[in-house]
Amino acid sequence: MVLTTVLAALLSITLADAAIPNAMLRGRPGLPQIPVPERSLTSADGTALPPITTVYYFNQLIDHTNPSLGTFQQRYWMDWEFYEAGGPIILMTPGETDADGYEGYLTNETVNGMIAQQQNGAAVLVEHRFFGYSNPYDNLTSQSLELLTIQQAIDDLLLTIQQAIDDLVYFAQNADLPMPGGDNVKPDTTPWILVGGSYSGALTSWTMVNKPGIFYAGYASSGVVEAITDYYGYFTPIREYMPQNCSSDVQAVIAYLDQMYDEGDAAGIQTLKEAFGLGDLIHDDDFASALQYNLFDWQSLQPDVGPGAMFFEFCDALEVKDGVNAPATGWGLENAIYSWGNFWNTTYYAYVCGDTDAETCLGTYNTTQSYWTDVTVNNANRSWFWMVCNQVGYYQVGPPEGQPAIVSRILQPIYEERQCVNMFPQKFATPPLPSVAEVDMMYEGWNVEVDRLFFANGLRDPWREATVSADGLYKSNTTTQPIYEGDGFHCSDLITDNGVVDATIYTVQMAGLEYMKTWLAEYN
Repeated sequence: MVLTTVLAALLSITLADAAIPNAMLRGRPGLPQIPVPERSLTSADGTALPPITTVYYFNQLIDHTNPSLGTFQQRYWMDWEFYEAGGPIILMTPGETDADGYEGYLTNETVNGMIAQQQNGAAVLVEHRFFGYSNPYDNLTSQSLELLTIQQAIDDLLLTIQQAIDDLVYFAQNADLPMPGGDNVKPDTTPWILVGGSYSGALTSWTMVNKPGIFYAGYASSGVVEAITDYYGYFTPIREYMPQNCSSDVQAVIAYLDQMYDEGDAAGIQTLKEAFGLGDLIHDDDFASALQYNLFDWQSLQPDVGPGAMFFEFCDALEVKDGVNAPATGWGLENAIYSWGNFWNTTYYAYVCGDTDAETCLGTYNTTQSYWTDVTVNNANRSWFWMVCNQVGYYQVGPPEGQPAIVSRILQPIYEERQCVNMFPQKFATPPLPSVAEVDMMYEGWNVEVDRLFFANGLRDPWREATVSADGLYKSNTTTQPIYEGDGFHCSDLITDNGVVDATIYTVQMAGLEYMKTWLAEYN
């Protein structure tokens, strides 16, 4: 299976659990999963509650610009354990993933449920269109002889940010929720709160910008509000917060690779590939991409991570020698190549590729592989890739000259844009440029100014540079649009227990709850 830097399996699954053999956890935005906890079997008014895993269906418009196309069944889940009449509805989509398994976000194990508990509200989780099984069509093909299929639907702008925004609004305005009184809690009589994390955090901001007045308040965790093509900033927080000795040695190896590439030293690059057990990997850019894998493991970290996390295993392999830690400058290039390569040979290759050869596992040039041709429903990689190629970019590449580099400058946006052609050859004859400028203009990106929208970000989050907490942005923190930062990772503040582990995350969570309490007290 080919693996690309813009697409990933869910951050919470392990390699052994992956639905596709050898799938690697990559740097795609997304929410961490949590186990579905036990909760009360009765609601606040004493009525019995159905299992939290109960699936409900909503007749969602296929195309909000052309309602005559009809509807499709959009899946959703909900819980009203804490609900009392007059309380708010807390709505979330987990974004670019199958929503089944995210039911924990309905409980007070998360900020969603904490708001519901504090405000006597009900929590709803709705699946994003074209992810999971909320799909108007029964496949993800790019062409069809008789039916209107996903590719034609995409051509008609059915899988876009705007359609996703319109889905949330239409759901809020039309869903008759399956709880007592659920047919009388529309936004014109009841405050709705939109919560999201990562891409869905951005969708929270974009929705409140584009459709003001529908959602009374919003909570955006690690919201990647700014669409960016050349997203080298993904690696900035990683470089800043990873062990300095590890960063120094990674930079040494990357500088060595880039120097050989600039000098056309094919023999030297081949020798370096072989040190990592990747001598069969044909293309130099695929080798440079493979070296990113160890860095992408950072995204799955959370405050309570133990010392066995794969990212820290990687750094320990580079920096601990005979029980002694390297100084801040690292052990130097020669040891870094040997140690990093040995880690790939003894541990990491099997973790990534299993028994698959390097070119099949890591290469991106053989377009006959199933990774590019799999058009079955519930293929989140394919659906998200469409949004990446067309609208948001987020290509995780090497930095400009003059900046420290833990990722090779061999990797530029064209590396990812070429793969858009691989995935959608019927649509793209040449590598496409995503319309990030249009997205940022329409939905205001970093320039967002919306009342009652709470932003929560993590300083260690690799997606920080696409949020309103990006370095150098200095966005104002106001009482109507607060911006709080904790010492967490990606969407750390959404998980209740992370506030127990890290006091800075607890401060963010409590601030969010206090703002919701204040704002809802003003609801008329």
